Amino acid sequence: MDVKNPNGYGSVCKLSGKRRKPFGVRITVGWELNKETGKLKQLYKPIGYYTTRSEAMIALADYNKDPYDLDSSKITFKEVYEKWSDEKLILKDDEHPYGISQSNINGYKAAWKLCKKIEDMRFVDVKLSHLQMVVDESGKNHPTLRKLKVLFGQLFEYAVIHGIITKERNIVEYVDISKSGNPNALDRKPFTKKEVQTVWKWKDSSEYVQVILMLIYSGVRISELLDLKKENVNLKEKWFDIIDSKTKSGIRKVPIADKVFQYFEYWYNKNECEYLLSTPEGEHFLYRNYYDSYWKPLMDQMGMNHLPHDTRHTCISFLTAAEVDERFIKKIVGHKGQGVTEIVYTHLEIQELLDAINKI
Repeated sequence: MDVKNPNGYGSVCKLSGKRRKPFGVRITVGWELNKETGKLKQLYKPIGYYTTRSEAMIALADYNKDPYDLDSSKITFKEVYEKWSDEKLILKDDEHPYGISQSNINGYKAAWKLCKKIEDMRFVDVKLSHLQMVVDESGKNHPTLRKLKVLFGQLFEYAVIHGIITKERNIVEYVDISKSGNPNALDRKPFTKKEVQTVWKWKDSSEYVQVILMLIYSGVRISELLDLKKENVNLKEKWFDIIDSKTKSGIRKVPIADKVFQYFEYWYNKNECEYLLSTPEGEHFLYRNYYDSYWKPLMDQMGMNHLPHDTRHTCISFLTAAEVDERFIKKIVGHKGQGVTEIVYTHLEIQELLDAINKI
């Protein structure tokens, strides 16, 4: 039986037969003149089906409070992501100067993998509770959840711009990522001196062990090293340029320590790949590939329990222990406050950074 509502409001009706969602919601899309009676008849279009009458009434009320385009309402969360990613996840290069870095692209793709439970939902049906569920059940730490929330914001902004939802339906700002995290995550801790000695003992076992040493003696983020192109490496003067980083202060010149210079030289001359590091097939490394195929197995073989980011903390710890001036430490690792984007490096400054990194 239809629930009576004001003309043009739409209605809820119970469908015949045994159904999981027996209550249908339909809205008025036009009027038709009945030539026999001379009366106007409403033309309906279904907008959804629900388990209970109350759910259906709420859906109808929500629609009338904030009407949306019916064709757009069919678009799923996954379809919005795909449309958005086709426009936004474009690698920055000469042809696309306004694109984004490979590490950013990888970050968005990793965040999207967490959305499996809601990817097939209609975008217009996604509520705050669904987004919060994704966050709470992700088991990820704050940096990953921050990227996830940024992705949510991008998708909802895209949906607003393209008329899928109205601006008032963008509820991403209320998603809480402060209390979530991976209970099994490792604390980020530096390698001990004994552990670094162990890595050195393993250096001839694999070229990928040498990558660990390159990370420890440069202080760069793993994403910065994986995305480093050969064109930004200056072997003659022993430094390389980080031209794209998570922070503005991360844009910097990094000295190549004497202890690991031969490994930078080896990878530079290894093959024709435009990136310094590469897979055995000569392709650009993705973080997940590197971590799963090389980092984790090598850590297990050496009896250690570290994340790639721990190499960065190790470098900072060693520089501090060597009593390197804090200003130089900030310049080498790209910490905030070093103002590196506001200066031009001189040969003297490069030499000072080389002297600093060679103290560890």
